[in-house]
Amino acid sequence: MTSPIVRPDALPLQTQRHGDTFEASMAAIAAPLGARHLGARYVEVPAGKKAWPFHCHHANDEMFVILSGSGTLRYGCDEHAVIAGDVIVCPAGGPQTAHQLIAGPDGPLRYLAISSMREPDVMQYPDSGKLAVFAGSAPGGDKAARRLDLVLRGDATAGYWDGED
Repeated sequence: MTSPIVRPDALPLQTQRHGDTFEASMAAIAAPLGARHLGARYVEVPAGKKAWPFHCHHANDEMFVILSGSGTLRYGCDEHAVIAGDVIVCPAGGPQTAHQLIAGPDGPLRYLAISSMREPDVMQYPDSGKLAVFAGSAPGGDKAARRLDLVLRGDATAGYWDGED
């Protein structure tokens, strides 16, 4: 039987990078131990970097537990300092619940990212004006199980009946 105990320092981390701004090393926690309705991953963000773009979820709540380091939480129109021991709750909603963690200048920011795993989910990215839609697997879930993975600019609209002649 697999142990239900996870030790972050023993996790095999995978790193994602994009440009000079985004970088994070992470490992899934909940799914490998059998959780299907709870998402959790361990995340390490190097000094001054961001793991993901500023975004909100319309279907999924997220919670972050800061394990070590310090940084800044962008939340809606505000910024908040975060330190080890803080617990951050970002409920599903529109741009008013958009969020992003940025590691401080003194070292990595380490945290647990925990979420509901509802799908489909629609995500908004206020900085870039994009929308993303995922169905078949929630954000953070198994990408191979997705039936729909669509990212588009929010102004790429069409009428409901367009093209239905």
